[in-house]
Amino acid sequence: MAYDEKLADRVKTALANQRAVEEKKMMGGLTFMVNRKMCVGVLKDELMVRLDPIVYDVALKRKGCHEMN
Repeated sequence: MAYDEKLADRVKTALANQRAVEEKKMMGGLTFMVNRKMCVGVLKDELMVRLDPIVYDVALKRKGCHEMN
């Protein structure tokens, strides 16, 4: 399984009202670019997100969150 298509569909729905969204296959998964910047992606069965550095440390403390290796 390259990436979870149901999860990717949920991301597509969440970004449906955004302008300038592009999907690109990358790193064996699917990434979503907004205004040419990667913001979210699906890799296997995990969601990867680009976070504001201000909330990064707090986000890592949440159950299920970890840095991308």
